Amino acid sequence: MRHGLMLAVLLVATGAHAERVQIPGPDGITLQAELFRPDSPKPVPAIVALHGCGGAFPARDKQWQDILLTAGHIVVFPDSFGSRGLKSQCRVHDRIATANGLRRLDALATATWLSTQFGVKPGGVVLLGWSDGGSTVLAAAETRPDSSDGLIRGMIAFYPGCSVAAGKSGWQPIANLMILIGEADDWTPAAPCRRLAGQVGAKLDYISYPGAYHDFDAPVPLRVQHNIPRSRNADHSVHVGGDPVAAQDAIRRVAGFLAGLN
Repeated sequence: MRHGLMLAVLLVATGAHAERVQIPGPDGITLQAELFRPDSPKPVPAIVALHGCGGAFPARDKQWQDILLTAGHIVVFPDSFGSRGLKSQCRVHDRIATANGLRRLDALATATWLSTQFGVKPGGVVLLGWSDGGSTVLAAAETRPDSSDGLIRGMIAFYPGCSVAAGKSGWQPIANLMILIGEADDWTPAAPCRRLAGQVGAKLDYISYPGAYHDFDAPVPLRVQHNIPRSRNADHSVHVGGDPVAAQDAIRRVAGFLAGLN
């Protein structure tokens, strides 16, 4: 079964080509994005995939692109930073495009655009994000005056920063939400997400992995990054990198979550 799945992924990977698309964004900006479509004769569910503070992460993006295409999803990767002439923001303390600000608007604009595209199944799109993109998912999950009913049908946040949402009394997501995080994460700690899950209840599926760090789902070795302003360590270092066991479980759980939405 495992070899069959890998073969299917390889077949999709060799046949899938990125469509370079331009999406109307907030304040008149044009968001540059890559769109991937599965080979399907009928409308399929769609996902907006949101990068972390470093921008595009080719190894992780390619892995999830293949997984999601194999499962029959259209996927679009909007570039919040490159579209504004910005590079990696991981070491930037005062950011222009924040999760609760412009990036939230980018996510909603992309979801609105994607929901109107040919071949997209009606009923709303899914937001999926990693790290700062996961924090963006949480920001977009909050009901605000500019929220659109029915636009988002599900949300998945990998190792987001949960402190803002957990600090708001009565915070509830607009649709079912899954959070996946490593218990050893020293960049975006698990504790606020665990607290948020306790506050939200049944609409939030919280999954944590003992011993796993930030980027645990990425197919890259564990390493240490330095000079990270938002680190929880005194020397401003953070651990990032893959945990194969946690990654495989996360892939399985994401597949189950998405199947439950269809």
